[in-house]
Amino acid sequence: MSTPRTSARRGKDGEAWLRGYRGRARAPLACATAAGLAAGGLLIVQAWLLARAVDAVTIQGEGLAAVWRWLVPLLGVLILRALANAAADGMAFAAAARIKRGLRAELFDRIAALGPGWMGSQRSGEMANVFVDGVEGVEKYFAAYLPKKTMAAFVPAAILVAVFPKDWVSGLILLITAPVVPIFMIVVGKGAESLNQRQWRRLALMGAHFFDVIEGLTTLKLFNASRREAETVARISQDYRKTTMEVLRVAFLSSLVLEFFATVGVAMVAVYIGFRLLAREMDFLPGFFALLLAPEFYRPLREMGTQHHARMEALGAADGLIACLSAPLPERGTAQKAPPAGERLRIRFEGVGFAHGEDAPGVEEISFELAQGECVALIGPSGAGKTTIGQLLMGFLTPQRGRILVNGADLREVDQSQWLARLGWMPQRSTLFYGSVADNIRLAAPRATAEAIAAAATAAQASDFIAALPAGFDTQLGDGGQGLSGGQAQRVALARLLLKKADVLVLDEPTAALDRETARRVMRALRSDCADSAMLLITHDLEAASVADRILVLDHGRIVEAGAPAELAARGGPSARLLQGEAA
Repeated sequence: MSTPRTSARRGKDGEAWLRGYRGRARAPLACATAAGLAAGGLLIVQAWLLARAVDAVTIQGEGLAAVWRWLVPLLGVLILRALANAAADGMAFAAAARIKRGLRAELFDRIAALGPGWMGSQRSGEMANVFVDGVEGVEKYFAAYLPKKTMAAFVPAAILVAVFPKDWVSGLILLITAPVVPIFMIVVGKGAESLNQRQWRRLALMGAHFFDVIEGLTTLKLFNASRREAETVARISQDYRKTTMEVLRVAFLSSLVLEFFATVGVAMVAVYIGFRLLAREMDFLPGFFALLLAPEFYRPLREMGTQHHARMEALGAADGLIACLSAPLPERGTAQKAPPAGERLRIRFEGVGFAHGEDAPGVEEISFELAQGECVALIGPSGAGKTTIGQLLMGFLTPQRGRILVNGADLREVDQSQWLARLGWMPQRSTLFYGSVADNIRLAAPRATAEAIAAAATAAQASDFIAALPAGFDTQLGDGGQGLSGGQAQRVALARLLLKKADVLVLDEPTAALDRETARRVMRALRSDCADSAMLLITHDLEAASVADRILVLDHGRIVEAGAPAELAARGGPSARLLQGEAA
């Protein structure tokens, strides 16, 4: 748990970070503030017209016909004030919406720049909480807190200017009691801010844990551990409930005290005005005018206090957002252009090394070449570093030692977006999105024709089962390819890869979910349709590896043997045992 000092430091950093986003919606925020201040000015005019009308009827004894000169303008002021308040709320909402859209775009760009390597090291539930609830958490800061803060500074001052010439005693009471509300709000807010930040961290923890449990529910059921995890979720939820109640207790207490001070201030004004009216020390009109404005004097201060929880929620959300947006980007050089589309690629690994951490070693001294028209297969036991090499080739990981050259240029110096445009990737677990089968296939080629999509599906051995679906290529799939089996989803992903016609293909276990005969047809189609591509095949399927031009055998992050499939089989080394199925 953080100390008060670190909580205060985070609060200041979060406040400064939030203020920095005001410039992105300066115009709508300025309009919202102007409309709110106009509504405050109209309120003073409204109180004066109402006081004149009441004074004319009750004190002057005038009839309805004489009072119309006050009632008609009063009706107009009421309409204008309602329009000003609506405009203030609308512009504040528009400003918050613009900031949220910009923040989401910035987060997306940052995640894309950080790459899958960084995302893989994060808890998916915690990230979902930051990207969804975190962004939503800053909305009320801009839509409610900032406008109310400005109005709390100017509207009471305008009311004092209007009241003092009419009744200086009431103005003095308002002036003396006004600082009590913000001072108490600051005192209470110090403790509430720390509580709210702790609550937000507990929410992130609960969301991350619950998301992980849902993802692993099948495994938990198989090992009879679901009940134990349910008890853990219940315990975390109980802790979150307690923290929430602590925050609510402080929030309700602060609201009660704010209302109390405001009520006392209004009562003091009313009592003094009443006694002075009885003593005939003041006229009815200025006294009633001051009495009408007294509750409105405290209202902006109370509203700012009420919206103070929006500020605290935004500060709690800011921690996760700042952590994501300030995560260090992978080191890149001058971002040279990738080789032009017509230029054939030759890739060379030179002494490449990368370590994921002390408990997760990577690869060491990896050296090999891969050119267009070649297929190089990586085989070896699990954890040997095969997938790490694929991630390095795609630029998702940056070599810590050595270098990767593309036509002589260091990959770190090559523009990543241009490089990825020439790459095709098929991971171990392909991701399908909500949408039709055709939409998922054309992901990398949005303008592909129906004929091209059908041809890619045929090459991926997917056309038969797609034709059997209720709406064929127009069949809607759920998130993650819901509605398809694992093998069917794998072939849809393969069709997507073939449709892109990339110059470099990275295939990570492309036949893992396929039966033996389908796997053979898929590998033949890959070698035929992608004969002019550089293909890096990562696999435990030794039959699939045998179609490669060269095989690299990895063990403990190093290449222990390399050569053509027939050559390695005849050599009788480690690869021979792998190819013969004696080791996985």
